[in-house]
Amino acid sequence: MPHIYGLDETASEFASAASRIAADVAASHAAEVDAQAIFPAVSITALAERGFFGLCVAPDFGGKGQGPRTFAAVVEELAGACASTAMIYVMHVTAAQAIASSSTLSYRDDVLRQIAAGRHLTTLALSEKGSRSQFWAPVSQLVEQNGGYVTSAAKSWVTAAGRADSYVASAQRPGAASPLESTIYFVRRGAPGVRVSAGFDGLGLRGNDSAPITIDNLRLVAGDLVSAMGEGAKTMLEVILPWFAIGTAAMASGLCRAALAATSAHLVGQGFEHSGSRLRDLPNLRARLAQMSVRTEQVRALLGYTLGEMERPSATTPLYVLQTRLASLEAAIDVTDAAMKACGGAAFSKHLPIERLFRDARAGWVMAPTVDHLHDFIGRALTGMELFG
Repeated sequence: MPHIYGLDETASEFASAASRIAADVAASHAAEVDAQAIFPAVSITALAERGFFGLCVAPDFGGKGQGPRTFAAVVEELAGACASTAMIYVMHVTAAQAIASSSTLSYRDDVLRQIAAGRHLTTLALSEKGSRSQFWAPVSQLVEQNGGYVTSAAKSWVTAAGRADSYVASAQRPGAASPLESTIYFVRRGAPGVRVSAGFDGLGLRGNDSAPITIDNLRLVAGDLVSAMGEGAKTMLEVILPWFAIGTAAMASGLCRAALAATSAHLVGQGFEHSGSRLRDLPNLRARLAQMSVRTEQVRALLGYTLGEMERPSATTPLYVLQTRLASLEAAIDVTDAAMKACGGAAFSKHLPIERLFRDARAGWVMAPTVDHLHDFIGRALTGMELFG
């Protein structure tokens, strides 16, 4: 049967390889990563060593040259085993795409070669304390100084903050009249003036090493810019948002599939000694499982369609990108909630991985663009309004 994301033979091989990493590496460490809120170093190293850091980097730089379809399939496999690993990977690939799109970053090619070789992990640092989840509106600003720029910022909750080798960050252009007049720039972890603050102790995605980053009088030159001056919003809309949206949608689908599989196994494997029947013999539990399955495949089908839209962009592509992220996030909430109810005390008492999936699914709800933002963005798109009005 063809893959729902329309994978060709090469893409299918990458998806299969990701499935093996998920099963053999990520799954075996997921409980510890969650319980202790530790970075999934073994899983990330496995991805680096097996070429997945450069999955979507062009072959000219040593990458695999794969597109959004393969990316989505790989993320879905990882998310079902360890959502923290998947989150770190989504941020890495999305930031790498921003770097690849640059015509201004003077050392772009070298960074892409390092990424493709598995020697460079990157991430996004867009959201700020002053503008919270409105990532498209940085309050930090570039100030012209001595032929270059200086900037200070309080970046909030940067994934892999303490482990990434670089950050793709944003600031207003010098003299900006609006926060939308932003610029994307590249900065290495440990650069003078860049400091990672407190660690992460959240409800879900507990191993994603999300932490605030303080930037104090960071010096930049023109060659550090990822976007053209003042065109950061364009890079966000045309590169960062689409890749991030499909990556997180695939994460949500992976969580749904894992919850569905765990619930099915529980209903088949557990029963009642006094009657000899199994949980699957209860029609209400079968109905709940059916609803979970239908909801999961609905959002996977929508994601598959959107991947086609990204390959053949049209005026409706941005709308489908937004709708796919929204539908997938809402499905992950509903499906993992249904799994908790179907599996009862076994799930509630953490005897099954469902409780972890339930918590991980809720991260997407508050991650920018949040579900509330997405409802508004979609409404704006449907009524001909500017997205970032």
